[in-house]
Amino acid sequence: MPGWPLAFDGLRIAHVSDLHFGELMPMDRALGIARLINEAKPDMLCNTGDLVDLDCAGVAPLVEALASVHAPLGNFFVMGNHDELDAGDHVERLMTDAGTTVLDDEICVIRRGDSALRVGGIGWARTGGHCRARIDRALGPEGGVDLLLSHNPKAFDHAAERGTSLVLSGHTHGGQIARRNRPNANLAIAHRRSAGLYELGPSRLFVTTGAGAWFPLRVNCPAEVAFLTIRRSDQVSN
Repeated sequence: MPGWPLAFDGLRIAHVSDLHFGELMPMDRALGIARLINEAKPDMLCNTGDLVDLDCAGVAPLVEALASVHAPLGNFFVMGNHDELDAGDHVERLMTDAGTTVLDDEICVIRRGDSALRVGGIGWARTGGHCRARIDRALGPEGGVDLLLSHNPKAFDHAAERGTSLVLSGHTHGGQIARRNRPNANLAIAHRRSAGLYELGPSRLFVTTGAGAWFPLRVNCPAEVAFLTIRRSDQVSN
């Protein structure tokens, strides 16, 4: 990561998204995922939304399990579109009350000695224009952030324009069905960045294929929780 704060070189992030708790993600499996994340001992947990699928009834044990993950540099969450289908305010309140930091067009500053890591997050935004408005609301007149969480990867272009180093997103599920060895040739046809790592100048985007599903089939696109180790580099790609 060009420009990543040197004091946070080696930061290990657990990136989970799109659990879709519900019919295709029963509680025992979801709690198992939370347990595995905790056992991996990340420095930071970043959850980029769609915690629930169609409604939030019964999700409280999962909320508590994710909030209890030991992540000394922060446990962050942004809302996805499915989180808002039933009772978005309730989902956000559950996460907040459990101790997770919900970023709704906001920035949180993490300090290590005299150095700071600026972590931002935006709520669900359907289009690139909506993402732009939310990013500008979160950042105000200042520059970018070091890390931005956005459920929708369409936030990346404007985040890069604003000088953001790294964007983490989900939403696409990697299409769930993809060409072998070509993760971006998939069913997520509305997204030109749908799975894996992308570069735009010094900025980076990572789109996870998600831990859950919206239909019960995955081909060449396994579910995942991504663990990202962030290293500083002084070289900038074209």
